[in-house]
Amino acid sequence: MGTEEFRPIVSVEFEVFGHVQGVYFTKYCRDMCLQLGLGGWVKNSKRGTILGKIQGSKLNVEKMIQWLSQTGSPGCRIERCELRDFEYLARQDFRGFSIRF
Repeated sequence: MGTEEFRPIVSVEFEVFGHVQGVYFTKYCRDMCLQLGLGGWVKNSKRGTILGKIQGSKLNVEKMIQWLSQTGSPGCRIERCELRDFEYLARQDFRGFSIRF
């Protein structure tokens, strides 16, 4: 019991800057989110960045933010990852994770 019972659900939007398009970043992002049990979406922006929203346990969202900020897909060069609209949720809005076009 104890802390295992309370697992905060969080939601955050992100934008990743750098050489992140044309290197399968959205596919790797979706695969990583599915491995972590996160819901949400990801897409290429017209500005050459990657946009998305992730929701899930605070711990796994933090792991994904680290991946978005430092690792990414093979061949990418991440300059920075900006986060916005961080919030706590009673439950996830998204079931599953999708690539939007």
